[in-house]
Amino acid sequence: MFDLKGKIAVITGASSGLGRDAALAYAKEGVNVALLARRAEKLEELAKEIETLGVKAIAVKCDVAKEEEVKSAIETVVNEFGRIDILLNNAGVAVRGGVDTLNNDDWDKSMNINVKGIYLVSKYVIPIMKQQNYGKVVNVSSINAFLADKNDIFIRHSYNASKAAVLGLSQGMAASYAQYGITVNTICPGLFESEMTENTLFKSQEFLSKYNILCPASRPAKRGELNGTIFYFSSDASSYVTGQYIVVDGGLSIV
Repeated sequence: MFDLKGKIAVITGASSGLGRDAALAYAKEGVNVALLARRAEKLEELAKEIETLGVKAIAVKCDVAKEEEVKSAIETVVNEFGRIDILLNNAGVAVRGGVDTLNNDDWDKSMNINVKGIYLVSKYVIPIMKQQNYGKVVNVSSINAFLADKNDIFIRHSYNASKAAVLGLSQGMAASYAQYGITVNTICPGLFESEMTENTLFKSQEFLSKYNILCPASRPAKRGELNGTIFYFSSDASSYVTGQYIVVDGGLSIV
């Protein structure tokens, strides 16, 4: 049920962090991958690394907030592979600030990448999956969809709002597309080391100390600890699971 060998996966935000880790993890399971992100050079480097694992990888420069780039990217993937089995909507940004300090550009940046990006990529992938009568869509939200921080340094109201929107969008998609053999599920990670967090959260020893006290696991996540959940939602092990989310946070959200 967990066998992914030979599948075709599209991964957004693949140039770094959780997206890069997921791309390598998929490849090790025999998945051919299409890597989407804005930084072409990093994608090319990753594609070369992945192809040493014996699968095919293509690097496609794409800003998920720009419809023409998304449309072109998905056309490139289909021309290369002929189908899309898995879509991992991972691209995201975390903009700091509360509603009293955010400007319109900050707000729009969060919404355009974190929510509109999922909408646009899905807009062009879902029709392909409907034709196949098969597809696995995995959207990445965050525990910050339902948990907030009162510490001024880490207030991220636009991030909270955008990641909560991902949950609602995922449920709507799941209800509409299950009849076509498409499942749509969401992962809500807790604190993982990534490009997004290493220069902020991981540099604050005060924050990490408090986090380790509050979190039942007493530590942030290690690299790769999201991959098992990604595989579950990407495989036929979750064939009758749709519109759901799994929190991967070491228990932080239950205390």
